[in-house]
Amino acid sequence: MKIECCLGSSCHVKSGPQILELLKKTIKEKSLENKIELAGCMCLGHCEEPGANLRIDGEVITGITEENFSDFWKNKVEAKL
Repeated sequence: MKIECCLGSSCHVKSGPQILELLKKTIKEKSLENKIELAGCMCLGHCEEPGANLRIDGEVITGITEENFSDFWKNKVEAKL
């Protein structure tokens, strides 16, 4: 699985770096380094959405915040592993 976290200017302001750190931490805690490739990327084209934007295996997921990260992880990442 490849997860890309947008670090463009809009997502950077809307917690992109914090979401990237949460992803790194969660991947490490769950020992998923061999199953998930994590990368930063530039604009995914959904700047009007609240929160940060991610791309998982080509699918853009919008509106990720620190508050909804656990639900995102369970429904979008764990469900696909």
